[in-house]
Amino acid sequence: MRTDREDRKTGHEVFDALAERYDAWFDSAQGAALFRAEAQCMERLMPADRSRWVEVGVGSGRFARALSVPEGVDPSLPLLRKAAGRGIRTVHGVAEDLPYADNELNGILLVVTLCFLDEPKPAIREFARVLADGGKLLVGIVPSDSPWGQFYRLKAEQAHPFYSVARFYTCSEALSMAQAAGFRLLRAASTLPMGPDEKLSDIPVQEGIIAGYGFVGMLLELGSLQSGSTEG
Repeated sequence: MRTDREDRKTGHEVFDALAERYDAWFDSAQGAALFRAEAQCMERLMPADRSRWVEVGVGSGRFARALSVPEGVDPSLPLLRKAAGRGIRTVHGVAEDLPYADNELNGILLVVTLCFLDEPKPAIREFARVLADGGKLLVGIVPSDSPWGQFYRLKAEQAHPFYSVARFYTCSEALSMAQAAGFRLLRAASTLPMGPDEKLSDIPVQEGIIAGYGFVGMLLELGSLQSGSTEG
């Protein structure tokens, strides 16, 4: 699996070149089922007021639109054009160097984007910079130690154009990076208890970080002294 910065740049080029393929996947039977489950998981954790929220790694804007996040940042211009077509205000940029002032935002949404970041630790510190005190960071990941994480890692080894430029993390690894930047976990939710070879129907969303589930959402707060539930 490629993880150095030069290969990450190549990864951005992959999304540029394959924007149509990437976006069309969400309309496939599997893509639509996974998207619904993941969006429901994130919706459970989203605060009511999303007026100063931005999705980092907005892609084609599907999650931002579903979760009523008005603005999104992405390095891929072809994907940003699709997001704009879905009514999202778009900004060209990267997570490690966001075009926002200190303490400007109330919230950042990050859905299956952590694995594609060039430098996740500096990016999370950048999230802390642009968020107001008490600002929220809502992260959705495919845990690397889940059946879905292992499935995608196998695809990466087989040179899948998207997953070969991804690096997946466990929930503990993601939380450790966020906590090092000053975030505290408030709540979490998990979905996709079934594996990649099982039927995707009646997909539940459960509170907490549940081992083995294929998608986990974590709501964190900057500067908070509180901590929420973790393992389910």
